[in-house]
Amino acid sequence: QVQLVESGGGLVQAGASLNLSCAASGRTFSSYAMGWFRQAPGKEREFVAALKWSGGATYLADSVQGRFTISRDNAKNMVCLLMNSLKPDDTGVYYCAASQQWGRQVMSLIPYNYWGQGTQVIVSA
Repeated sequence: QVQLVESGGGLVQAGASLNLSCAASGRTFSSYAMGWFRQAPGKEREFVAALKWSGGATYLADSVQGRFTISRDNAKNMVCLLMNSLKPDDTGVYYCAASQQWGRQVMSLIPYNYWGQGTQVIVSA
């Protein structure tokens, strides 16, 4: 059974950093893409970043380019999202997801088969 467990969220001030982690278990993820999405109160879930586990290719949303970095730790079967220079607009619940597809479609919700429960990020002004 696939499990994705996020951690690392919290309450920070604008300009601070957070490092989110997604622990993946239940199968071999080497052929998967891993994505991070976020959902602010009253808004739709939106794409943040994605990484192809094999090879490490990435996509980042325009709104986080230059501030966020997605990476993987093969030994720990974990995907991380390092978030620097946080802004109040980055507030939301951050979700980790896994997809068996790659390409620009991973910037939408559709290709993802598995989702974590989310971790809350609050950025105060």
